[in-house]
Amino acid sequence: MEKLGITHYHELTKHHFDHYARSLGYMDWETQPIPFRFYENTNRVALSLLKQDPKATVSELFTRRVFDKRRIGLEVISGILELSMGLSAWKSTAQSRWSLRMNPSSGNLHPTETHVLIPNADGLSSGMYHYNPFLHALELRATFPDELSEKLYKLLGGEGCYIAFTSIFWRESWKYGERAYRYCNHDVGHAVAAVSFAANLFGLRLAALCELSTDQQKNVLGFDKITWPEMDEEHPDLICSIVPNQVPRDAINKGIPHDIISAISELDFVGDPNPLSASHHRWEAIDRAAKLAHKPHIVADNFSYQRPLKIAFHDDAMGFSGAAVIRKRRSAVDFHQKKSVIEKREFFTCLARTVAVENTAPFDVEIGTSSQVHLLIFVHNVRGLSQGLYFLCRNQDHFEEIRRLSKKDFSWEEKDGNLPLYGLAYGDLRKEAEIISCHQAIAGESAFSLGMIARFAPHITSNEYRYPELFWEAGMIGQILYLEAEAHGLRGTGIGCFFDDPVHSGILGVENVAYQSLYHFTVGYPLEDTRLQTLAPYEHLAHKK
Repeated sequence: MEKLGITHYHELTKHHFDHYARSLGYMDWETQPIPFRFYENTNRVALSLLKQDPKATVSELFTRRVFDKRRIGLEVISGILELSMGLSAWKSTAQSRWSLRMNPSSGNLHPTETHVLIPNADGLSSGMYHYNPFLHALELRATFPDELSEKLYKLLGGEGCYIAFTSIFWRESWKYGERAYRYCNHDVGHAVAAVSFAANLFGLRLAALCELSTDQQKNVLGFDKITWPEMDEEHPDLICSIVPNQVPRDAINKGIPHDIISAISELDFVGDPNPLSASHHRWEAIDRAAKLAHKPHIVADNFSYQRPLKIAFHDDAMGFSGAAVIRKRRSAVDFHQKKSVIEKREFFTCLARTVAVENTAPFDVEIGTSSQVHLLIFVHNVRGLSQGLYFLCRNQDHFEEIRRLSKKDFSWEEKDGNLPLYGLAYGDLRKEAEIISCHQAIAGESAFSLGMIARFAPHITSNEYRYPELFWEAGMIGQILYLEAEAHGLRGTGIGCFFDDPVHSGILGVENVAYQSLYHFTVGYPLEDTRLQTLAPYEHLAHKK
């Protein structure tokens, strides 16, 4: 498999009509992973919950807000983490109880962990921390000496901190087997977008340190010094800086100098990561995929944005605040088909928010080089728009290639001069949408559903480390759609189970690996399960007091 490359992993983990990608095929409850990571034997800093959410509209989640010049202290860091990686609620029945989080996750399994590097913040010692969402607390893993703190502070250009995203593959593979590596990377994208939106509420922006290699990230995080419980290790995905929005784009560093990395790696790291399961089932395909996608140190390319869209946005019609839609985000499990309807202008707003425009969250994190993911959309019930198959081209440089490779009888009818949306074919395609999404009714009973189609082989053939980036981009799009659905009184659901080749080949007509479907999504009016009780996100901490 090493010689075949990452494309072979992608082909190996496809679902087909006659068979699915390899997994256990059943839920092994005896080995179910613990959903929370604890770094035991550390000093924990309890974080306060926000007394009042930042006052910003849904539209202001996307447009860059002005930082108010105050210090980035414990309160700000706590607020960003609460509104991105924290708990949003508990659900319970007579038999069981489980938590929900601000950031979505495949199967609610949450493989993504976060670590924060804080060089200088009011009310907090300079150091490296792990964020524990169950306790809403920071666990101190290493203390920074004054000289190192000063270097990191200068590297940021002043106020700011760093946040790292890591993945525990076992959390997903326990349920999904070999395909889980894909889902872990979806969730990295969800998390990056979630932190980007939350930071913007405080006038801060997230920026990827995209030059760092996988090994450099391991050194920065002290992972090379940890004795991990078997198969419960964390894989470093991405480190980002968090800086004021006023910092010019070209002044933000995209790496960390070697001397600073060396100084961090020489620190005394403490903390013992808790075991997540008593036993495991190893999926060697995931280990090989992670090795194939091992990232070297690179020189960052300039990120390419699309031209600003001259359309009227309608995010705020229902009066929700930005923080409110973050807090109320859920994954729907069932839709009311007759009530699953959206107005055309609101539908266009949802799509426009997914286009990478400069100085707009979350894509100005600048992962990769430019947009590689497009949307193949099944319109079921959009008032003012005919049912049928549509295509949102999120990168106009790809338009002619996609059109040439796809079915020859598509009309490619332009739907709005300011939005790169094209009508391909018309008619009721609810059943087709359900079938390709593993026969899930939720894909056809919605207002619209879609597949995220990525420019694939040309993009990753010589740079296999970019394979996860495609899924990160898809996850970021998913997080936008989650929040936009809530803003319009609807609800979204990410769909990781779909029949891969029938999407890009059967529906779109692309027969080779030039473009591949990476993630599906659906938006409609949710049917609530009245048997479930909803509890406050941190009521378990209140009980302890």
